[in-house]
Amino acid sequence: MNPLTRDTFAFLRDLARNNRRAWMDANRERYETHVVGALRGLVAGLAPALAALDPGFETSGRFGTNLSRINRDTRFAKDKTPYRTRVYVTFARRGVQDGAQYFIGIGADVSLGFRCYGGAKHSILRTLGPVRAADNPEFLREARTHLRRRYESYWYKGGSWTKVPGFPVEVEEWRALKGIVVRRRLTASEAQRPGFVKSVARAFEDLYPLHRFTALAE
Repeated sequence: MNPLTRDTFAFLRDLARNNRRAWMDANRERYETHVVGALRGLVAGLAPALAALDPGFETSGRFGTNLSRINRDTRFAKDKTPYRTRVYVTFARRGVQDGAQYFIGIGADVSLGFRCYGGAKHSILRTLGPVRAADNPEFLREARTHLRRRYESYWYKGGSWTKVPGFPVEVEEWRALKGIVVRRRLTASEAQRPGFVKSVARAFEDLYPLHRFTALAE
């Protein structure tokens, strides 16, 4: 069963139009049932597939671990609306700070895929990425061809995190690489179909070689 329903998207649409604490307080039960419940349902539904890829993936369903928090920190933001209208389920390996995550973002539409950020100097993406790019040019060319057919890709470079469309292939690009995102976008109606969880699991499996290349030491 797909935990994402019409009620999930209806709540997020209504929140976007009524982004106030009083409204949220009055609709807290809707949020807990149709958003938090749906996100935890996604975690539970995807847990077996993730365990098959790597038993180290965290699938506890906790906030800050798998579930994003809906409250915004508005202290330094021009936009003072108190709640996020896009929520995320993310999966990272337990206790590992490698910047790599599978994700599902849910708002007006749905995005899903893999992202890896190498902000830390010791990250695999920054330390081994350029070496692997030099040693495995054929893998990168094949990955680019494969990903073009199924996903949207972009990456970040430089101290200013400039966004670059496409998939990095050249060694010079991997030397400058700060982060990479590979995703697929779906409409709300597409994400409510019965086979959604299985299709996400297939996408995560499809992207696992990229995870190994960018974030795993072995």
